[in-house]
Amino acid sequence: MNTETNNIVTLEHVHKEFVLSKAVTVKVLNDINLTIKEGELVAIIGPSGSGKSTLMNLIGCLDTPSTGTYLFNGKNVGTMDDDALAELRSTEISFIFQSFHLLQGKSVYQNVMLPLQYQRTFKGDYREKVEKALKEADMPENRWNYKPNLLSGGQRQRVAIARALVAQPKLLLADEPTGNLDSKTGENVLDALIKLNREHGTTVVIVTHDNSITEVVDRTIRIVDGLIQQD
Repeated sequence: MNTETNNIVTLEHVHKEFVLSKAVTVKVLNDINLTIKEGELVAIIGPSGSGKSTLMNLIGCLDTPSTGTYLFNGKNVGTMDDDALAELRSTEISFIFQSFHLLQGKSVYQNVMLPLQYQRTFKGDYREKVEKALKEADMPENRWNYKPNLLSGGQRQRVAIARALVAQPKLLLADEPTGNLDSKTGENVLDALIKLNREHGTTVVIVTHDNSITEVVDRTIRIVDGLIQQD
């Protein structure tokens, strides 16, 4: 851990571009300098095409910068090989996606257990971890054996939250977590994320175009055309 600053995320002069052809290169992120401290509740806000999803993918180690430096918990991500990155993603970073990404053929309980089964280093009690995560996400126990297609949208998002939590990540990234939900259900999901941050100290980063989320987070980072306009 970076004990001097307690920064879990440090981006220094990060650029990201995509080469579409020999003649066409698209610049998506331009000279991003950003830190996120352990335990913060942060929103990254921006319109479609602003670069916010690309920034989330870099923070979540799903992609790497074209140039610049990314330190996760004081460790230089750019020096890690594929195995080290995979281990980092499976143990220290979790994701919640707008479309839930649940396996339809598996029960709620089985979906939440999956991250532990993928962890090569996990040697604990599966049952204890899964039940703890489901309770933290406020998922009713009488739904644990249901398949996802029998759940409401809000319940499916709570399963996604529990699955993200089961590995007890240091960083939770939520990509448009309320995007497919009605306003009341969306508020309930946000309440669950806020509770995780406040009661368990999980660093939560919400990536969204929904400006109303700025009212409930500690800090808002606004990105436009690949540039941080406000922090």
